[in-house]
Amino acid sequence: MPVRLALDLPTTSVFLDYDGTITLRDVGMHLLARHASAGWVRFHDDYDAGAIGSRECLVGQWELVVGEEAALRATAAEVPVDPGFAPLAAALRGAGAELTVVSDGFGFYAEAVCGSVDVPVLTNRIDWATGSLEFPYEDRCCACATCGVCKQAPIKDAHRAGRTTVLVGDGTSDRKAALLADVVFAKATLADWCDWYDVPHHRFTTLAEVHAALIP
Repeated sequence: MPVRLALDLPTTSVFLDYDGTITLRDVGMHLLARHASAGWVRFHDDYDAGAIGSRECLVGQWELVVGEEAALRATAAEVPVDPGFAPLAAALRGAGAELTVVSDGFGFYAEAVCGSVDVPVLTNRIDWATGSLEFPYEDRCCACATCGVCKQAPIKDAHRAGRTTVLVGDGTSDRKAALLADVVFAKATLADWCDWYDVPHHRFTTLAEVHAALIP
């Protein structure tokens, strides 16, 4: 990066993506590669191209997944978490900032990891009793209304409360939120997209870099 930002952290809300941001690889794609038929790739490509929204993509992919809950959780747990996540979360809380994970994936693995460090997470939900994928944080009143988790909604709420907003993300699901956040930390394809569309951002590789930028 390197950069240091002088933010008033007690009036700052930080939103972290999960797949590929908190984790070192995309957990959903790892899960699909192991437990779904090959058709999941078509949904992924259509979503990346903007032909479908994330909700349609996730529903189509989840229908292709085969496996019991225990096996799916074990596969998801194979993907390492960035070692900087827990220290960043603790430092932000210690400095008085609000921290929320926003994840437009299958949900269960993000809930497990974030719960272990007491970080709230807005994500989709699996009803293991029925096998259905649920979307408690969709926003059908949004201009696009096609996302599983509307990542713009909590940013808008924070702005209405007079708070500074920080987004930390890496991929397609973070693009719309990046257009609203006051500060954007971007890696991988999100950083490339921000470069292409002239969206101001700070490029990063690890959460330790974000930590160094946000915490004096």
